[in-house]
Amino acid sequence: MSRRWIQNPNRCTDEYLDGIEDFIEFACRHNPSATRIRCRRCNNTLWETIENVGCHLVRNGMIETYNIQNLHGEQLDNASSSNATMVDNVEPIVDPNEQVIDIINEAFPFASTNINQEREDDVPTLMDSAEFEQYEQLLKNANQELYSGCESFFILMAIVELMHRKIKYRMSNLCFDYFSGVFKRMLPTDNCLPKDHRHTQKLLNGLGLGYEKIHVCKNNCMLFYKEYETLDTYPICKKSRFKTTSQNRTTKIPKKVMRYLPLKPRLHRLYMSTHTATDMRWRKEKRVDDDVMRHPVDGEAWKEFDLTFSEFAVDP
Repeated sequence: MSRRWIQNPNRCTDEYLDGIEDFIEFACRHNPSATRIRCRRCNNTLWETIENVGCHLVRNGMIETYNIQNLHGEQLDNASSSNATMVDNVEPIVDPNEQVIDIINEAFPFASTNINQEREDDVPTLMDSAEFEQYEQLLKNANQELYSGCESFFILMAIVELMHRKIKYRMSNLCFDYFSGVFKRMLPTDNCLPKDHRHTQKLLNGLGLGYEKIHVCKNNCMLFYKEYETLDTYPICKKSRFKTTSQNRTTKIPKKVMRYLPLKPRLHRLYMSTHTATDMRWRKEKRVDDDVMRHPVDGEAWKEFDLTFSEFAVDP
């Protein structure tokens, strides 16, 4: 099977698409009963459906070092076995808990400076005390065992794993609460697993990227924001901001709430993380400009923006 298609920078050519089809057919032929195969774009660590593997290879390309496809059924000969070993070892296995600690350090890039900094009056601290307490608490959870003697999971690692599955499989908060309670009862009594979704979120709040709740007119005519934040009725439609509740209730319930996700801290985080910063710069550093529309950067609107704000566009 020819490998020349892997080097083709244009992933829309017949040669490239036929190469993907031959690769998937080859992998399925060596495992005929399987509905999923290893995705080479995902470092051969994830099993994906055949359709997803094809989409990943078209969108992101095949990793060029995978010339000997031994994990998809190709037999190794003596001459090539040493080369195959070298290819397979290009991407080392990373400890999941190390990845969680990396996330914490990327969320608090100045924390190590604070730890090593002399507490002198004329040297300003890069983090305030509240932020530093959040950092220390997250680091403590990242290094504390889920229960006494547990070697496979730490508190923060377990929470991140559970929340990732919640999002991936679109689990409701109520369903998450149920399974959290079941898992907590299954574990030893000294376990530190949060009992429900609300307590899980509280432990993750230190990582930032939360959202703001802004009260909204039930008719969508305005937001209770900035100069309107203290009003109880809408100046446009004169409707009440809060629901009618019993007089004994101390807290007021808004009729409608908008959840606002601030863009700026999310962009900061994407560029701070070593895992995502490369992807954020792809449009400038690795994109193939061949007049094929495969990303918003190839569109006229993006190009017009770059021309209008040329100084901004220079920095990837």
